[in-house]
This record gives sequence, C-alpha cells and structure tokens, in this order.
Amino acid sequence: MSVRLNVHHVTEYTYDASVEWAHHAACLAPRDTPWQRVTGWRLNIDPLPDGWGVEGLELDEGTLMRHLRRDPWGNRHLSFGHARVHERLVVDSRFEATLTERPAADPTRGPAWEAVAASLRYRAGRALQEADEFALASTYAAPDDALAAYARRAFTPDRTLAAGGLSLMHQIHGELRYLPHSTTVATRAADALAQRSGVCQDFAHVFIAACRSLGLAARYVSGYLLTRPPPGQPKLVGADASHAWAELWCPEQGWLALDPTNDVCAGLDHVTLAWGRDYADVAPLRGVLRGGGVATLRVGVTVEPVAP
Repeated sequence: MSVRLNVHHVTEYTYDASVEWAHHAACLAPRDTPWQRVTGWRLNIDPLPDGWGVEGLELDEGTLMRHLRRDPWGNRHLSFGHARVHERLVVDSRFEATLTERPAADPTRGPAWEAVAASLRYRAGRALQEADEFALASTYAAPDDALAAYARRAFTPDRTLAAGGLSLMHQIHGELRYLPHSTTVATRAADALAQRSGVCQDFAHVFIAACRSLGLAARYVSGYLLTRPPPGQPKLVGADASHAWAELWCPEQGWLALDPTNDVCAGLDHVTLAWGRDYADVAPLRGVLRGGGVATLRVGVTVEPVAP
C-alpha cells in the first residue's frame, strides 16, 4: 500500500521593528528513506538571501544544493543571511512524498530490553554501532532517576524491547495531557514529565529520555502529520501540523517509529523530515538577528493527498 502526499509548510515572521542584519539555519529539506520517496522539493525565501541570485525567481532543489550541508545523520541543513533592512521573513517549503507501509512493531519478536541495553553499554574494544550515540544524553532528552522509574513501568523484567516500547507509548499518551502553550521549544523532558503536559515535541522527548534512562537508544523525528477533518467538514488550508515522534532502536526490527502523541505507530499519515538526538538537532528554523523588536510568528502546514 502506498500514498502520495503534497506538503506545503509556510513560516512567516513579522517584526515590529526593522531587522538590520540576520543569519538563519533551516532544517526543511525532506529526506528519502526506505519507506518515503521525495520529489520536487522547492523553497522560497522572501526577502531573497544575500548572494542567492535574482529576486523573484523560484529556487529549485538544484539551486538549493549549493547552499546545503549534511549533518552526521544525513539531514540536509540550509544556512542563509540578510544584510539588508527588512520587517518580514517568509520561508515557504513544498514537496511531494510517496509513502509506503513500513513494517509494524512486533511485540513478540526480538530480545528482552535488558539484553539490548547491555549491548549498548560501552566496553573497551567494542565496535561502534549506529544506535550508540542515541543512547546518550542530549540537550532536551537527558536521562534521570524520575524518567527511569517512569520507563520501568513499561519495561518490566524480561519483556521484549518492542513490547516495552509500545507500552511506554501507550503510557505517555494516557498520562500526559496534550496542552498547547504549556511548554516552549526549550522545555526539557524531565520538566514535561513533571508537569504531565506538553505538545508533540514534549511527548517525543519524554519517550526518548525515558528509554535512555534505561540504557536504550531512541531518536527524535521531525516531520508532518496528515490530519483529517470531521465528517462533513471541509479541510482547512494550513490546518495540518508540523509534528514530532520517536524511534526506538530494536536490533531485530530496526528503528521502531512510535508516535506517543497519537498512540500509534508512524504510518502513511507521517511524513519524515529529519531525525537527530532531540529537537535541537533538527529545529525547522532558527536564527540570530540585530533589531526586529518583538516578532509575531505564523506557521501554516497543509498536507494533502495527490489526486489520482
């Protein structure tokens, strides 16, 4: 089974004072994976970054490639700047993604979680594994005792890793309240767990940090989610979401994509953008600037099936 989706993501900053100088970093280039093929990625930035060509011309992926760099995990990042005065910044990304079904997590298959944690522990002379660095602390997903105690409720003794991961996903979904504006992009997993609320970024961070607290490897995935309107209601442009979920390393099954916000395994509604240790590695857009005053942010995401 497969599905084709058009993704359109617009980020707009409006400043109440002039920006004299700015430099930005974006992680908006979608990646190909075994279950996702991306075509036609285009990015428009207004005002056009310094040294990028002629104002008003659309930037295709070939043009953008000259300004992209890859990080250690294969994500492509874009750096751009403005040395001219401006009061507004618009970053407009769009592409088509063809998604195929990925294997579902099988809770009956694979080793006990304790064996996987033991295999990830450092030992002199052991060859490095892909998952090793995702078992270590990161800025927003650092292990601690409270997170370890929370994780042990799902990862009971001798349980398979996949079964524990699914149980932890259900636990977070059932016990943390989805509450917009209750956290910020700088909220850490321990704080989100303590207040038992947050948004998708926090749900993912709690999952990741809880797993790391037991010595397991988990990573943060940024992307988009196709949402469906209630029956009889029109789909609103811009009403879909930037989204985040987690992936748990299982030697027998690979990376298990688990979405604790929605209590589902990531599937044909989940479009992958990038992955890293936590949000800090894959923030869609960040920057430093001189001036600007107070900025008003507007984000609109539209994910639509491609007509046959």
